[in-house]
Amino acid sequence: MDAAFVLVHSPSVGPGTWAPVAGRLTARGATAVVPSLLDVARSAPPFWPRVTDLVGERVAALAAGRPVVLVAHSNAGLFVPVIVAALTRPVAGCLFVDAALPARRGSTPVSGPGQREFLREKAEDGVLPPWTSWYDEAEVAPMFPDVATREAVEAEQPRLPLSYYEQQIPVPEGWDGQPCGYLLFGPPYEEVANEAAARGWAVERMPGRHLHQVVDPDGVAERIAAMAATWSPPSS
Repeated sequence: MDAAFVLVHSPSVGPGTWAPVAGRLTARGATAVVPSLLDVARSAPPFWPRVTDLVGERVAALAAGRPVVLVAHSNAGLFVPVIVAALTRPVAGCLFVDAALPARRGSTPVSGPGQREFLREKAEDGVLPPWTSWYDEAEVAPMFPDVATREAVEAEQPRLPLSYYEQQIPVPEGWDGQPCGYLLFGPPYEEVANEAAARGWAVERMPGRHLHQVVDPDGVAERIAAMAATWSPPSS
């Protein structure tokens, strides 16, 4: 398939979480781009229009009409419907990698009541600390293969406003008209993967923790390419 891979990172972290996989896909002869969403919080809420703008700007640099495969990690999955709706080129497929799923219709809250309460307790003047500082060290350290990788990921983490997690993201009708798939890393997203299967999507499992793409970029790139290879090119 001549589709370009568009790797969308969670706004809670930075594009460096996808950079190693993008490099491996490029080495395999594919085109892979990683839009940076680090500026998302510089706009006023809701923030989802800024996400679509930033992804669209990066995709616009690709050859006109070239189809894309959207690959979203973590809560970037919630933005996939509005990204699909905003793009002006064919979307060959959408792959959710250890990612949150959008609602089937209507709109999707970025966080549920329990998580919002958890986040309110951590916010100072309406701004959250960096994502990895939300959790115990025993939970965070195993997500990284080494100190250097952790330092690089943490160095680009933004401090998001609490209002980011209080927004609702619309779910345009027909956004999932192209093939969709789910790649699961670990148990925290097992129920989400089951929901993806219930929607009729292809689901594959690759044991690891939530940032497994920085631990085994070769394996993750290979799996992403293999899943996307089963999808037929879209018509214009």
